[in-house]
Amino acid sequence: MSEGVLVGILGGGQLGRMLALAGAPLGLRFICVDPGTNVPAAIAAQHIQAEYDSPQAIEALSQAEVVTYEFENVPAHAAAELLRRNVHVAPDPAALAVAQDRWVEKQCFEQLGIRTVGTVRVDSEDDLAPALEQLGSPLILKTRRAGYDGKGQRVVHSLGEAKAAHQELGAVPMIAEEFMRFTRELSILAVQSKTGERAFYPLVQNEHRNGILRTTLSPAPNTSSQLQAAAESYASSLLQHLGYVGVLALELFEKDGSLYANEFAPRVHNSGHFSIEGSATSQFENHLRAILGLPLGDTSPRAHSVMLNLIGRECPLADVLSVPDAHLHVYGKSARHARKVGHITALARDIASLEARRSQLQSFVSLSEDG
Repeated sequence: MSEGVLVGILGGGQLGRMLALAGAPLGLRFICVDPGTNVPAAIAAQHIQAEYDSPQAIEALSQAEVVTYEFENVPAHAAAELLRRNVHVAPDPAALAVAQDRWVEKQCFEQLGIRTVGTVRVDSEDDLAPALEQLGSPLILKTRRAGYDGKGQRVVHSLGEAKAAHQELGAVPMIAEEFMRFTRELSILAVQSKTGERAFYPLVQNEHRNGILRTTLSPAPNTSSQLQAAAESYASSLLQHLGYVGVLALELFEKDGSLYANEFAPRVHNSGHFSIEGSATSQFENHLRAILGLPLGDTSPRAHSVMLNLIGRECPLADVLSVPDAHLHVYGKSARHARKVGHITALARDIASLEARRSQLQSFVSLSEDG
C-alpha cells in the first residue's frame, strides 16, 4: 500500500478528528464531509462543508480508497450511493441501517440469540397500554431513530406519563423497554479486518449520568474470563452476521453474572477513548487498519486506565497536567450544555493508584461540567 492513501469520513466530529490524528503517522490522508462549520476533524482532515448526501459530498468521497463513518445517524442512502459507485464503504451500510433503528437492532439481537431486555414495538399511542401490561412499570420509551446521549427517551411509570412522553417525543415510531435494575454497565470493542482477522479489547466499565457517558474504567474491575468470553461471543455473532469491517462497540448490562445487550455502534466509540493511551493499539488506529486490510494491532492494556468526559466546559490545562500520567484531549468545540468538549485519560499500575488519580481529576471535572 502506497503512502498517501485517502480515507473518507462521513462526519466531522471528535471521532473523525481522532481517526485522522491516528492515521497521520501511518501516512494516510483524510477528507471529511460535514454540514457544520469549524468541525473538530478539520484539524487533520480536509473538510467539505456539505450535506452528507449532496452531490458535492458524494463526488468528493468517491475519490477515497475507503469511506467510513464517525457517527451512525448519517443517511444510509448516502453510503449506499457510494457503494453503487464502487467505493469501498466500511462498515457496510447494512450494519448502519440496523444500528439506526432500535427495533431492527433488537430483532437482530434476538435472531442471533443475544440476550437483551424485554422490548415491545410502539407504533402509536394505542400500543402504550399493552406495553405497560407486558413489561411492567416503570419502562423506558425510546424513539426508534436518532437517539444518542440520552436523547429521544423517557422513563415512565404510568399510562398517563407514557402518553405525555409519547407526545413530547414527537409521536414517532418507538420501542418500549423493560426497566432493568442492572449491576453495572459494560461495553466491549470488537474489530474485524477486511481480511477476516478479528480482535477484542477487554471489557470496560461505564458510568452514565443523564444518558451521557461520564467515566470509563479499563479493564473493567472484577471481570471474569467467562464474562469476557460471553461478551466476545456476542460481538462475534454481530461481526459474522453483519459481514462487519472495522471497530464495533457493543454496550451491555450485567445482572446476576449475565450479560444483556443494550445497543451497538457501527463505529469507534466514546467508551474506547481510553485506548489512545491505555492500549497497545488505539481503537482509532485499529479501525483504520481494519478498513484498509492492514494487520490488526495488539489490543492488550498497557495499564489500568480511567477516561473522564468533559461535558459543557473544559478543565484548566495546568490542573489536569499536574496529575501523573494524565492526558488531556480537547476537541475544539464551543461550550454548550450537555456537549462533550473533551476527555481526560489517566493511567496507573494498580487500581488503588488509579482511584487516587481518578478522584483528583474528578474534582477538576466536577467544577467544569454543567451536567
